[in-house]
Amino acid sequence: QVQLVESGGGLVQAGGSLRLSCAASGRDFSRYARAWFRQAPGKEREFVASISWSGGSTYYQDSVKGRFTISRSNAMNTVYLQMNGLKPEDTAVYYCAFSLGGPTTQARGYDYWGQGTQVTVSS
Repeated sequence: QVQLVESGGGLVQAGGSLRLSCAASGRDFSRYARAWFRQAPGKEREFVASISWSGGSTYYQDSVKGRFTISRSNAMNTVYLQMNGLKPEDTAVYYCAFSLGGPTTQARGYDYWGQGTQVTVSS
C-alpha cells in the first residue's frame, strides 16, 4: 500500500523557518519526480516547487523563489521543503506529491499525494 506522510509543519512567526519532510513507502519511488503544493482556506491548491527524480531540475512558484528550497533523497524515498523567510501569506496546508512523469507544475500530473501538513505564519 502506497503511503506519503508529511511532517514538519507548525506555527512560526514571520521571518522564521520550517523544514517539511515527506516520506513515501509502498513501492520504489526512486524514478519519481516530487513536488510540494499548498492550499490556503478558500483558495485553490497551488504549485509551490518541484524536483526531477535525478534532482537535476527544480522549479518554483515565483513568490517562493529565493526563500524555499526543494530537495530529495532517492535512497530514502523522501522529499523536503526548506522554507526560510516565511510570510503570513505562506499560511496553508502543504501537500507533497510524486509523479512518474516529469516535475510538472500541474497537480493533475501527480500520481500520489500526502495527507497534508499545516503551516501557519503569524505576523
